[in-house]
Amino acid sequence: MTTPGTEEHGLRLIPFRGLRYVPERVGSLAAVTSPPYDVVVRPDGLNHLESADPHNIVRLILPQADTAEARGEQAARTLGSWLAEGVLRADPEPALYVYEQRKGDLLQRGIIGALALSPADAGVVLPHEDVMPHVVTDRAGLMRATGANLEPLLLTYVGDDPAPTADTGTSAVVEATAARTPLLSTTTEDGVCHRLWAVTDPAELAVVTADLSHRQALIADGHHRWATYLRLQQEQRDHQEDPQDPTSSWDFGLVLLVDTVRYPLQVRAIHRMLRRLPVADALAALDGHFRVRTVDGPLPAALEALGAAAAEGNAFLLTGDGRFHLVTDPDPALIDRTVRHDRPEAWRRLDATVLHATLLEELWHVPDTPEQITYIHDTEATIAMAERHGGTAVLLHPVREEVVRELARQGVTMPRKSTSFGPKPATGLVLRRMD
Repeated sequence: MTTPGTEEHGLRLIPFRGLRYVPERVGSLAAVTSPPYDVVVRPDGLNHLESADPHNIVRLILPQADTAEARGEQAARTLGSWLAEGVLRADPEPALYVYEQRKGDLLQRGIIGALALSPADAGVVLPHEDVMPHVVTDRAGLMRATGANLEPLLLTYVGDDPAPTADTGTSAVVEATAARTPLLSTTTEDGVCHRLWAVTDPAELAVVTADLSHRQALIADGHHRWATYLRLQQEQRDHQEDPQDPTSSWDFGLVLLVDTVRYPLQVRAIHRMLRRLPVADALAALDGHFRVRTVDGPLPAALEALGAAAAEGNAFLLTGDGRFHLVTDPDPALIDRTVRHDRPEAWRRLDATVLHATLLEELWHVPDTPEQITYIHDTEATIAMAERHGGTAVLLHPVREEVVRELARQGVTMPRKSTSFGPKPATGLVLRRMD
């Protein structure tokens, strides 16, 4: 699909010399990988990964130190020592990388490269969520200190409808490459098999360049890293003698591009754990403003009830006290008063919008700070943490991808952490150094 206005200013993906683990220097490739930094559930997930292998990638993406500066310095030292010891090594020539994830009926393939950065108003890369400044600052400190993109963003684009007999463009290169012997193959403990191939043939690289040059992409996962890329690019330009120099490595960022026509992504919700709000207090504050009723468990049955309710309007599932409380039917006057009117109606109706504007701000008076709210992708982990802290788990139903894409095309960002697209790429299979 050609996006109007992007014929000459579409996606530009260039090869790079991938920095990869040397298999002989680590216990296993699976043992050194990690989910993206914001999916690792602390502290158990972090400790588990750190103990899996002394060279696990979490020591770079989530270094443990008291200050942001110390975390950056620690990650830089770790990266430097791994390079010196031969744990990590750059590939001999620049490449794009075809990446595959497979588990049972799930199959996703995409292409990894260094993407030319463009601001949101360029309409080439579309963000759809707001970001938290302190997270961007933290990620910027790590990238600046290490001089590296440590994990790829996940971007989606709408390719052409597959031909009856053959793929074309980037999809043709991806599928042809996947029939060859991979650079690496490993199965992580979640049962997903990951395979990676290098694309170095000039003719195939030219096909990718031509095909992507008129397309736009939606940020599926990695809004904070995208904002970090743009911040560091601007910092670099501020210190360049020629700010328009197009050769800077900081003008590009590591991404995985997936064609959602061929490989539709799964969209999941990101849940909230309110550390300092007991369930009883949360429910009491809803009296007279929302309909609240207890629904039967176990969790799958409660989530099914949530999904059915979400099809009719705003719906949330609160738990943490051993029961499931379905929250629906907000007072229209309350919504009208608390939700801003300068956004499209589709944005005003989002569960995440109502959650933040009406529940968190107006009724619960919970500020959106790390001390108050923890964002968790895993449903069971959200509930377990709420029960452990005596807080409230707020479970949401996922937003449809077409709603996300349409709002992004209108330049409207959703509340932070509104969606979780997947499957997400494993971190640690290929890194990109700026030098």
